[in-house]
Amino acid sequence: MYVCLCKGLTESDVQQAAVNGNVCPDTLKACFGLEDEDCCGRCAKNIHELVAIAHSARSLTSTLPLLPQHHRQRPAY
Repeated sequence: MYVCLCKGLTESDVQQAAVNGNVCPDTLKACFGLEDEDCCGRCAKNIHELVAIAHSARSLTSTLPLLPQHHRQRPAY
């Protein structure tokens, strides 16, 4: 599901950012350019929703066993 139409940002993008350690509001805003001029800013105002998505992804992945590097899927951007 899209969480930012201006940037084409999806929940999966936010979840992947969380796996990479980006879970705080300022980091997510910077990571995805949510305060850039070409973004309306609605998602930055509702950053708590993105943080909740990130935290849920982070807690889920911390309980899963790590796969060998050659079995990991790369996100399609």
